[in-house]
Amino acid sequence: MYVVPSSPPAPRLPAVLVVEDDVLVRTIAAAFLRDGGLDVVEAGDADEAIRLVEAGVEIGVVFSDVNMPGSMDGFGLAAWLRQHRPEIKIILASGATRTEEESAHGPVLAKPYHHEELTQRIKEMIGL
Repeated sequence: MYVVPSSPPAPRLPAVLVVEDDVLVRTIAAAFLRDGGLDVVEAGDADEAIRLVEAGVEIGVVFSDVNMPGSMDGFGLAAWLRQHRPEIKIILASGATRTEEESAHGPVLAKPYHHEELTQRIKEMIGL
């Protein structure tokens, strides 16, 4: 009997971590990203996001709201990631007007954003 060798599984892409305190907004964004073929992990605030990163969850991109409750906002999370995990790419979302400080943390999508644009930008960031 001849057995056809199986091809090795495709390498798994690092996940997108969606950080948003509004459960409905987070759920919708995560669903669109999953529909776009991306693995998604969700967190309700920056503290939870940091716990996931420190636990070893393989994250390639963090998509975070700027305004969140907790010990830090999206800018604080971006600064923490730049210091502790600089290889993780970051996209922030804000309903507020952009400032010079915000642009120092990476791309900032204005709310409301188009989910298709978000999915495409993340895919470009991870090389898809």
